[in-house]
Amino acid sequence: MEQKTDALGKQPVSKGFTKDKTLSSVFNVEMVKDKTAEEIKQIWQQYFSAKDTVYAVIPKEKFDLIWNRAQSCPTFLCALPRRDGYEFFVGQWTGTELHFTALINIQTRGDAAASQLILYHYPELKEEKGIVLMTAEMDSTFLNVVEAQCIANQVQLFYATDRKEIYGLVETFNFRPNEFKYMSVIAELEQSGLGAELKRAQNQDKT
Repeated sequence: MEQKTDALGKQPVSKGFTKDKTLSSVFNVEMVKDKTAEEIKQIWQQYFSAKDTVYAVIPKEKFDLIWNRAQSCPTFLCALPRRDGYEFFVGQWTGTELHFTALINIQTRGDAAASQLILYHYPELKEEKGIVLMTAEMDSTFLNVVEAQCIANQVQLFYATDRKEIYGLVETFNFRPNEFKYMSVIAELEQSGLGAELKRAQNQDKT
């Protein structure tokens, strides 16, 4: 498993993903220099609410916590509710980008396993405005927006938590993978309620 996740850092980016996606390529930074953090947040949310994607505005303190932990624990596993159980996705930090691909993808394709979801974090306004902007790109043949949002929410659940036992799962995955219990991730996801909306949507599709 350890060797398989190492391969993620060298993985090819899927078709349809933007290479070197900078903040200035999606946002006019100069135009918001004189605006408050709250105004920038509203502009960011308004801009992306019309688009079929995942986005967020992360407070500086929360991002710093996530970022510091990502330096020592750059890979992790998320669980995505599916109709007949759960599918696991492995996340790998590459700079401020967080790449996800299905575990089965890594197991079957190894180094050739391409990203299926990338979360882009932009810390350019972090010191001056106290916020980090985030947006995403996904391979829509594998994931829809609600599913991608569920994965993105788990980054905060596991990396930004105050509870040592939850972040402990991330540490175990990185440092003692043979002790890692997949069911622990599912248990935390269910307890958090993050997958509830996705499960409801799946149940409605069934009827």
